[in-house]
Amino acid sequence: MLLVLITGLPGSGKSTMAEVAGQALEAPVLGHDWAMSGLRPFPEVQDALDTMGPGGHRGVGWSLVWALARSQLRLGSSVVLDGVARENEVQESRRVAAEEGATSLVVMTSCRDAWLHRMRVEGRQRQIPNWYELDWEHVEQARSSWVAPTGLDLVVEAAAPVEANAERLRALLAERI
Repeated sequence: MLLVLITGLPGSGKSTMAEVAGQALEAPVLGHDWAMSGLRPFPEVQDALDTMGPGGHRGVGWSLVWALARSQLRLGSSVVLDGVARENEVQESRRVAAEEGATSLVVMTSCRDAWLHRMRVEGRQRQIPNWYELDWEHVEQARSSWVAPTGLDLVVEAAAPVEANAERLRALLAERI
C-alpha cells in the first residue's frame, strides 16, 4: 500500500503526474483544489476561511485530503495526493502513511524555465467546479518564494516529455509496490 504525494508549483505538471500514478496503482487521486472547491459554494465557510488567511485555506484543504487518504488506506487501497505541499505538508503526509501502515513516496514536479511555466499556466483549463484558475502573476510570486521540500523520492522536470516523466514515475512505483 502506497501513499503517493505529488507536489510542486501550480502549472508544473502535478495533476498530470498524479493521474499517471493513480492509473498505475489503480488508486484514487485526491486533489487539494478539488477538496477546497467543495467548500466554495458556502459563503459562511469562505468567510471563516478568509479570517484564517492563506495558511488557514491550505491547512483546511490538507486536513480534508489527509482524512480522505486515511479512509482509502484503511480500505487497503493505495492513494495519490495532488497539491502544493510544502515541508510541513510533506512531513504530515509521511506521518499519515506511517500511521496507516503504508509506504510514502513524495514526487515533486518542477518547471525551471519561467517562459515555459508561464505558457503552461496561461494555457491550462482544469475545469474544477466552483474553482478558479491562477494567473501567471500569482504563480510568478509563488516561484519567487517557493522552497522545495526535502527528502524527495523523485523530481520530474516539466521541460522533459510527459511520457518520459511518466515512465520514470511508473518505474519508481513498480519498485515500491
